[in-house]
This record gives sequence, C-alpha cells and structure tokens, in this order.
Amino acid sequence: VVGAIAPWNFPLAMATWKLAPALAAGCAVVLKTAPQTPLSANRLAELTIEAGFPPGVVNIMPGDDETGRLLVRHDGVDKISFTGSTEVGKEIKSELAGTFKRLSLELGGKSPLIVTQDADIDRAVDIAQLGLFLNAGQCCCASSRIFVHASRRDEFQDKMKRLAKSRRVVEGWHPDARSIDPHRWPQGPQVDKAQFEKVLGYIESGVRDGANLLCGGKRARDVGYFVEPTIFTDVQDDMAIAREEIFGPVMQIMTYKDDDEVIARANNTVYGLGAGIVTTNEHHARLLAPRIKVGTVWINCYDTFDAALPFGGFKSSGIGRDLGDASLETYTEIKTTVFGAPK
Repeated sequence: VVGAIAPWNFPLAMATWKLAPALAAGCAVVLKTAPQTPLSANRLAELTIEAGFPPGVVNIMPGDDETGRLLVRHDGVDKISFTGSTEVGKEIKSELAGTFKRLSLELGGKSPLIVTQDADIDRAVDIAQLGLFLNAGQCCCASSRIFVHASRRDEFQDKMKRLAKSRRVVEGWHPDARSIDPHRWPQGPQVDKAQFEKVLGYIESGVRDGANLLCGGKRARDVGYFVEPTIFTDVQDDMAIAREEIFGPVMQIMTYKDDDEVIARANNTVYGLGAGIVTTNEHHARLLAPRIKVGTVWINCYDTFDAALPFGGFKSSGIGRDLGDASLETYTEIKTTVFGAPK
C-alpha cells in the first residue's frame, strides 16, 4: 500500500505521476490531496470508478497537514511518496526514521539558468520567462536564479524587463489562458492569501537587502492574489531572495565572468532539482551540464517533461525519482526465489 501526498501547484499532474507507476507496479494507493486544490483529484477518482478499477485500489483522501501525518504514520502503509516543500519532506523523513517504510521525496529547488556569452539573447529571454513565470512562479524547479555572462547583461536585462512588463496577469478562465503554447500563457494568481503574502514579503526582503528592483514588485489588480511579474538585478548570492525558494513570480538576475565561477555559484545552494543552460555551442553545454549538481539539466529549453524522463533532485531537493523506469523501482521490491534441483 502506497501513501501518496500530492502538492497544490500541479494537483492533477502530480497525482498521475504517483498513481501511474504505483498502479503499474501492482500497488494500492491512498492519495492525499492538498486542501487548496482537492477537486481535480476528486474528479479523477470518479473516472477510476467509471474505468472499472476494483474497489480499494485507488483511494482519494482530501485533508490538511494532520491528515498527511496520520497517513505517514499508519501501520498499513508500506511506502510514502511525497511532493512538496523541503521543510515538510524533512519532517516526513524524521517521522519515518524509526521505521523501515520506503520513501521517495520530490522537494523544493532554487534552480539556476546559465546564459552563456554566445547565447541567443532573444531565445534566452523566452526560456527564462517560461522557466520562472510559468504557473505564477509556483513551480519547484522554477529558474529563479538567472546567471548571465557579464558581457551580455545589459541586452538581457533590457529585453527581459520589456517582456515582463508586457505579460498579462489574468484569471484562469480568461480566453488568453486557453492557449496550448506555454510560451504565450498569461500569468495567474498565487494559490491563496498566505502564498501571496509570502511572495510580497520576499520582494520586500530583496529591496531591504539592497537588490535593484528592475520592474514589478507590487500587487497586480485590486481583487485576487495576483503579483506583478518581478525582476531583481544586482543580487548577491547571500541575499534571501537568492538562497530561499520564493515560489512566486520573482526573478533574480546575476552576472558572471567565467565557467568556473558560474558553476561554483550555481552549486552553492542546498537544493539540486533542476538547471538550464542557454548557448549556441552544444559542446560547451555538454561540458557544463555534468558539473551542475542537479537531477535535470535543460539545454536551450526549460520545463520540458516526458513520461520516459526520470525527474527528481539531488541534495535537499529529494530522494528517488518520478517518471521513467526509475519511478517504477520506487514502488517495487526485489525478491529472490530459489528452487532446489530435482532428484
């Protein structure tokens, strides 16, 4: 029996990322949904009934943090699969320390995007805006730390600012939100008041610490939890906005001079979920990618997922993998059966 705990930022996608490999491996699943976003998984439960799943194989359990703790502690659960914050992941890992339950965690990130000296800046800006502003910045692998070669800083910052200021901030049911091209998606709201206030708090922190607020930084619209697409420049690596996961539409642009510097700074974080490289030199990208301590490196793209590609993190970004053959391994055990030779 698998206890799966899904986050609120991609509630349906994350539910399927857990259900599909667990069911393929022959496990029954109890899926706890986030209190902010229970409805999509409830509909998924109805569809499993229509599809003829046997009773008790797929179980959807809406609930709060205490519901999740009860699921983690339950003696009838053999394995926990959790996607969410690193803080809660640490709590779950500690809770299971006295047990032998299997555990996989997909946690937070502070992902770097490296724009090399030879990069196509128009392409880099497009990739950076997708990597950070997708889902209003509420993405575990958001490319929130943009490292731009010093020689290309002004061009990148000017174009990034123009694009950010032109982004539409609308409700999810607005016609513009129906585009199938993620590069054209407008920005929606933060999930709730608590997340909205957290994001604004980080913006205030950046200003207080001396970063330059290039654009945005305020509430966008009078009603709803919308935040303007926000960009900081002159960001130092020790600032809170450069170290901590904001989970909102707040981009940090920093500059670097050479490969050794940018790799050291990209890796100077407790996280290791994702990273990106934008370059016109494929050989250069192949040299950089292995040096970045993350689970996924995107080259000249970002947030490109496929069911065959394992996804997960190094360091404080998690244990185990979702998707791909690697995900099946987290829901199975190896058994050896030996027959004696016949007489």
